[in-house]
Amino acid sequence: MRRHDRLIKDRETLQSILDNADVCRIAMHDTPFPYIVPLNYGYVWNDQLVLYFHSAPEGRKLTRIRHDNHVCFEIDTGHELVQSEHACDWGMRYKSIIGYGIIEIIDDHDEKIKGLNALMRHYKFKAEQIIYDEHVFKHTAVLKMSVVEFTGKQKI
Repeated sequence: MRRHDRLIKDRETLQSILDNADVCRIAMHDTPFPYIVPLNYGYVWNDQLVLYFHSAPEGRKLTRIRHDNHVCFEIDTGHELVQSEHACDWGMRYKSIIGYGIIEIIDDHDEKIKGLNALMRHYKFKAEQIIYDEHVFKHTAVLKMSVVEFTGKQKI
């Protein structure tokens, strides 16, 4: 990272970004250009950060993942435009996380539930027990990204 003064080191701030952002963008290998897609997400962060996504069971994203499951991701929040009288003094306040991971399509029933539950918690679904319609569940792909490396950055 070029601007070390913007590096986020503490877990509390990183977790705040994960909690407050709405979208995670994942970038994948494709030819002739990379492919990037915004996704809703949930996460679990114990010893390792794990991101979960849901998807249709087929399409370009899943084709790319089956071909090469090494991805880059980006999450950002806290956007605020900073205006000035001088054009070159304009800027943006933000907090972001950028990293790399290995993404897989989950087949295990219990792991799919875990991933979907993480998504529902992230978007503040309020229920003691989450029950999924079996027909919809069968036709929903759940993706699990095991994060290998990430950094946080902010301009405040």
